[in-house]
Amino acid sequence: MIFRILEDQYAQKSKDAKAADQRFMQLALTLGRRGLGCTWPNPAVGAVVVRDGIIVGRGWTQPGGRPHAEPEALRRAGEAARGATLYVTLEPCSHVGKSPPCADAIIAAGIARVVSAIEDSNPEVAGQGHARLRAAGITVNIGLGAVEAARDHAGHFRRVRDKRPHVILKLAVSSDDRIAAAGHKPVAITGEAAKARVHLLRAQCDAVLIGIGTVLADDPLLTCRLPGMEARSPVRVVLDSRLRIPGTGRLVHSARETPLWVMASELAEAPAAMKLGAAGAQVIRLAPSKTSPGLDPAAVLQALAEKGITRLLVEGGARVASSFVAAGLVDEVWLLRGPDAIGTDGITALDALPLTAISQSPVLKVRASETLQKDTLTIYERT
Repeated sequence: MIFRILEDQYAQKSKDAKAADQRFMQLALTLGRRGLGCTWPNPAVGAVVVRDGIIVGRGWTQPGGRPHAEPEALRRAGEAARGATLYVTLEPCSHVGKSPPCADAIIAAGIARVVSAIEDSNPEVAGQGHARLRAAGITVNIGLGAVEAARDHAGHFRRVRDKRPHVILKLAVSSDDRIAAAGHKPVAITGEAAKARVHLLRAQCDAVLIGIGTVLADDPLLTCRLPGMEARSPVRVVLDSRLRIPGTGRLVHSARETPLWVMASELAEAPAAMKLGAAGAQVIRLAPSKTSPGLDPAAVLQALAEKGITRLLVEGGARVASSFVAAGLVDEVWLLRGPDAIGTDGITALDALPLTAISQSPVLKVRASETLQKDTLTIYERT
């Protein structure tokens, strides 16, 4: 009987410890998401230091990518970190970059155990951080929260592995799959709740991209306009092979407040580029596409990755969206659908492609769906 009681007590303690690990890792993941959109080119990591069941330090990657999450959490924990457990959403770095290795800081702080969500695929780390911690006598557990961490760090992994950002395509379509009225005339499709979600998504991305057609039709601003989050606006990127973007538009006028990158052909006229530069915009020249008019989506993504962009939000219009879908370069789709129809003369969502290129794609599967007042949001994710 006494052995049965001891077994039950041990099982309960193990269950409680597992639940505590899950709770603290969820907190680390939540903290890490605070940095989404503002830590590039570094990943947005979260870290929590726990001693005797009490949180003694919290940290997340700071704007610009430094300090990293682990040193931030350890700094706040101070001496309480000695003998504690560190929960972190990505393998601590082991190489010397613009800051010292986080693995060394963890060892120096006297951490006894590290619970790490996922290994870093960066070749400069790639398991070496975990190995260094174990060599110092620290217990290392890997894998708790891995699915969520992989999603949170998808931009970092994609840039390291494929030399391009993680691409999120946002489409707002009417009930009959249109995105604008005849002649590309703008029309309200979704309500305020959906618009707020889009602005939050902008804040969580490093850059937002549109084509010159959308600029000429809508004169957009592309900033995050949620109260108090204006400073979290992403870099605005315009695909404009011939540099037709008007100097009188809102994007150019705001280029000194919020970065504006205009991606143009190498053949575009130099005077137009000089005027944009004088207004505060940056012109990025690419070789013309050999297979289609305009710029090659793959070359665009490579150039953005080289500048540090890890999460890219593609907002349109139809021709730009279809080019990324057709090239197989979309990793997520946020499909917002409004309740009203536009009519058969409206502009289709994906130009010459049917919307089933997304909804029936063999590589894009539904991850989540929700109702936003009168609108619906369906999120597709590359499998």
